Amino acid sequence: MDCDVVVVGAGLAGLRCADVLHRSGLSVVVLDAADAVGGRIRTDRVDGYLCDRGFQLLNPAYPAVRRLVDLGRLGMQTFGSGVACRRDTGLRVVADPRRSPGRLPATLRSGLLDAREVAALLRWIGPTAARPRHAQAHDDGATLSESFEAAGVRGRLRTEVLEPFLAGVLADASGETSAGFVKLLVRSFLLGTPGLPRDGMQALPEQLAEPLRHRLRLGVRVGHVEDGADRVTVRSDADVLSARAAVVAVGAEASGALTGQPAPTTHALTTWWFAAAEAPYSQKLLTVDGRGSGRRPPGPVQHAAVVSNAAPSYAPLGRHLVEATCLPGRGGDAAGDEVAVRQHLAELWGQPTRDWDLLVRHEITHALPFQPAPLRIAAPARVGERVYAAGDHRDTASIQGALVSGERVARAVLAGLG
Repeated sequence: MDCDVVVVGAGLAGLRCADVLHRSGLSVVVLDAADAVGGRIRTDRVDGYLCDRGFQLLNPAYPAVRRLVDLGRLGMQTFGSGVACRRDTGLRVVADPRRSPGRLPATLRSGLLDAREVAALLRWIGPTAARPRHAQAHDDGATLSESFEAAGVRGRLRTEVLEPFLAGVLADASGETSAGFVKLLVRSFLLGTPGLPRDGMQALPEQLAEPLRHRLRLGVRVGHVEDGADRVTVRSDADVLSARAAVVAVGAEASGALTGQPAPTTHALTTWWFAAAEAPYSQKLLTVDGRGSGRRPPGPVQHAAVVSNAAPSYAPLGRHLVEATCLPGRGGDAAGDEVAVRQHLAELWGQPTRDWDLLVRHEITHALPFQPAPLRIAAPARVGERVYAAGDHRDTASIQGALVSGERVARAVLAGLG
């Protein structure tokens, strides 16, 4: 045997799984086709700007993040606890009064709050906010849209703020995501304010990879995992390894080819990154367009942010970084149309965009796994005699889900190997 366990994939799930196995005394080799760790979490440095591949935020309220990540070393920079919404009457703010009491007057004047809808929303999220296990234990198989309707959440807060915001977070504007999963996600927003590491989101997987630096083999593409009664053979373009077990911790789109399991559905998104001399908006808030219908804004931008307002390290001193997230499949190629994106951003903030410099556009074909109803927290860890599968597509589609999946599968491997 070349080692005890081969882990295929150096994303969050693979790194966490390998670390648990390594700390338990097993010899581990981690293979990844990319030139750096992180999987879908990567950061490009462009002309002094930090541009994450796909707009991502790190929520410190995730239990796994609190346990496993040194947030102080990451130098977290937080966004505001609210959302800016473009309406026909102007740009309005809806904020969490517990953490942003100063924004309470603006929230009340927004025209987006109705007492009955707010009460219905509190009933909708209340049990899960108090007990996260409630989301699974009492899941009725409802989609997000069905759940909102059943709870009586039917006003402007839903249609102009919640649905556009959640569609961008989930990369899914269909309303078909599991309501139980969305409740867990909303709970995390209520408990913690997401932010960005000082050196970009890639700093997160890099920190997790530190104990494994001598066990990582990057730039190695695995083509086949052969399961056997007494060993696993992992064939790559660089070598052939035999081990007592293998963990496939690659993305949802690639996992099926190595495990033989059905490929999960994924959602795509496109992110645009612009450099600006002046900030078009002064707040540390995500901005959505509430003027659309059916969870779709009247332009290609699902949400946008002046990232440098919240994370100054993402831009050179005296400059500003603007991000826009678009969901493909609306209006032809609008998500990839720079003119349309610039025009929509100008409408969102009421500021010209023609002088902005385009830094980079990321088209993420498999950005997030789809989390359908009913809610499924964990898929089986073992998918063969000696082959296991990990990833956020095996648990919940989040950083929390990826880390938990890695730990869960590592425990299953340890049990399987005795």
